[in-house]
Amino acid sequence: MQDKQPLSLDPAFLKEIATIRRDIHAHPELAFAETRTADIVAAELEKNGIEVHRGLARTGVIGVIRAGSSKRMIGLRADMDALPLKEMNEFPHRSKHEGCMHACGHDGHTATLLGAAIHLSKNRNFDGTVVFIFQPAEESEGGAAVMIEEGLFDQFPVDAVYGLHNWPGIPVGEMAVMPGPVMAGTCAFEITVRGHGCHAAMPHQGIDTIVTASQLVQALQTVVSRNMHPCESAVVSVTQFHSGSAWNIIPEEAILRGTIRSFKPEVQQTVERAIERLCSGVASANGAQIGVVFDHRYPPTVNSAAETDICRQVAGEVLGDSKVRKDELPSMGAEDFSYMLQEKPGCYVWLGNGPGTGGCTLHNPQYDFNDDIIGLGIRYWTRLVETTLGNQNAGGTV
Repeated sequence: MQDKQPLSLDPAFLKEIATIRRDIHAHPELAFAETRTADIVAAELEKNGIEVHRGLARTGVIGVIRAGSSKRMIGLRADMDALPLKEMNEFPHRSKHEGCMHACGHDGHTATLLGAAIHLSKNRNFDGTVVFIFQPAEESEGGAAVMIEEGLFDQFPVDAVYGLHNWPGIPVGEMAVMPGPVMAGTCAFEITVRGHGCHAAMPHQGIDTIVTASQLVQALQTVVSRNMHPCESAVVSVTQFHSGSAWNIIPEEAILRGTIRSFKPEVQQTVERAIERLCSGVASANGAQIGVVFDHRYPPTVNSAAETDICRQVAGEVLGDSKVRKDELPSMGAEDFSYMLQEKPGCYVWLGNGPGTGGCTLHNPQYDFNDDIIGLGIRYWTRLVETTLGNQNAGGTV
């Protein structure tokens, strides 16, 4: 199946959107500090006669377009924040802010949704209301949850909400659209190991926290392999080991930190109980004291079935059915769009960004969003609006 009536996008318009994208890339901003980015988004929306609301989650921007008389309403979301990472690219639009870069493509998500809003403001081939959600602080700070807490869906009671993320490793011109869990939930943990410090030459006088914590690191590798059903998915990774201050002192304390990833609450609970048992057992075996604290962060991102079917249909019309991946494995990465999907039905899709060669992978210092997919993203958003809000007579030129 191909696009019913191919959406024509003026190359000059796409170049303009790509220029905005590169400008945002060159001026990355971290969570809740996306002031310049938000100003650009708001100014472009207002310039095109789109209703603008600001203030949710500090830097959030909402654009609203109404057409016809239907009370139906959908939300489209893009994230705006960058990462605390030093960019290693050398192209002209590389980050001008040392130690901060758009390494996940939120600059591209923002520009693409902005392009879709501008196009739809000029071609209102739908009946209802579209809410364009430009969200701050997706990276670890839960900006989606903050927007919801501050009244996002009270002010804009959408029937469904949709998200899109570029995906290195999927070719340009392809999209992955899967029902059910698509991104994992994430939980951080911190384990404190307390022993008895002593001279490194006299270890018998103390309780060695280094040895104890090292045993625990090894034991944690059995949590998934020996506690989970082989068909269930979970990850436990220790990412930090902090202890000691001198080469000749066995330290009093060691700190382990890491992350848990899973797709189901019951799996998360099983993992936590297993970690607690291991901490207790290793502590007892070594005469140490071990405590663990869990920090529950993003829940799993779970697509609803009906909305996924709609997105598959739309992706097939825009890209062709053979270009829509329907059985892609979910990712153990986490995404705060999950909070929106806990409140509303919806679907989160992956748009191919290319092969990901040369370091062009998510959260890599050599990543860059592929401007060639901006037009595909705009076509997808436009067709999704026209499909969900009832008008099949798509078309128009920007």
